[in-house]
This record gives sequence, C-alpha cells and structure tokens, in this order.
Amino acid sequence: MTRTGANRPNRRPRGGVLTVISLLMIGSAIIRIGLEAGPALARGAEPTTPPQVDANDQETGAANLQLLLTELRRREDELNRRENTILDRERALDIANEAIDSRLAMLQEAEEALRETVAIAEQAAESDLTQLTDVYQNMKPKDAAALFETMDAVFAAGFLSRMPPDTAANVMAGLSPEVAYTISVIMAGRNANAPRE
Repeated sequence: MTRTGANRPNRRPRGGVLTVISLLMIGSAIIRIGLEAGPALARGAEPTTPPQVDANDQETGAANLQLLLTELRRREDELNRRENTILDRERALDIANEAIDSRLAMLQEAEEALRETVAIAEQAAESDLTQLTDVYQNMKPKDAAALFETMDAVFAAGFLSRMPPDTAANVMAGLSPEVAYTISVIMAGRNANAPRE
C-alpha cells in the first residue's frame, strides 16, 4: 500500500510567523521612540526667557563700562604721547649722529691735512738742518769753534751730533774747556733715558 501523503512536501508558508513578529517589534520600537522623543522635542522648542535684570544693575553696568572706556582712551592717549616723544628723541639722535659723523669726517680731513703739513715742515726742517750742518762742517774747525762758542749749548750739541766724528772732534778741540764740557754732557745725556735692549 502506498501512502500518497508521506512523500508530499509540506506546503505551509515558512516566513509568515517571522515576518509578523518582526513587524510587531519594529512597531513597538517606533511607539517607544515617539513617546520618549515628544517631550524632549517639546522642551527644546520652548523659548528661553532671559534672566530678569534690575534697572539699577543696568545703570551701574553702563557707568562701569563708561569708566572703563574712558580709562582705556586715557591710556591710549598716554601711550601715543610716549610714542611720539620717543620718535622725536630718535629723530633728534639721528640728526645729532649725522652732525657728529659729518664733524668726524671734517676732523679726519683736517688731521690728514695737518699730518701732511707737519711732514712737509719736518722734511723742510730736516733739509735745512742738513744744509746748515754741511755748512758748519765745511768751515775751518777754528772758525766753526768760534761760532759754536757763541751758540746755545743745546743748539750746538745738536749740530755737532750730526757731523762726522772726526769733524766734530776738530770743532770741539777749538772750544773753551767749559763750553766743550757742557756740550759733551748734553750730547751724552740725550740718549740716557732711551730704552736699552
């Protein structure tokens, strides 16, 4: 005997119960969200009222603000005055520095010119001394000695120290012993204080 019902597949809908349960859960979640979100949205939509401020507090605040603004302006003016004073001093220093630089340049030019003049004068004086020394050493020793007797001893010592030793010795031999001694002391003492090394 064959059973026709045993080999037949079961044809009941499979997803029907699960779909119904899922829909119920989603609906429940929507209802919960709606119940909790409503009051929260209502609270957020309420207009906030500013705190009550007393009229005296407003006047005091305005007065304090006015005092603060006045003090800030006064300080700004003071800072501007100080800044202007500093700028004026800087300008004055710049002008003074320019004047100093200009005068220094003039002094350097004058010093250079003076140095050149002194060099020319020293060269001329040296040339004159050399020429005069040549004249004295070309004279007869007896005539030169008579002339050196009348000279200042320091002056005579200067000329004799420039002459060759043999010529100076001939002139010194014609001098009186006192004058020759004085000139010798001066000549010997000229280099006494010179460094020896």
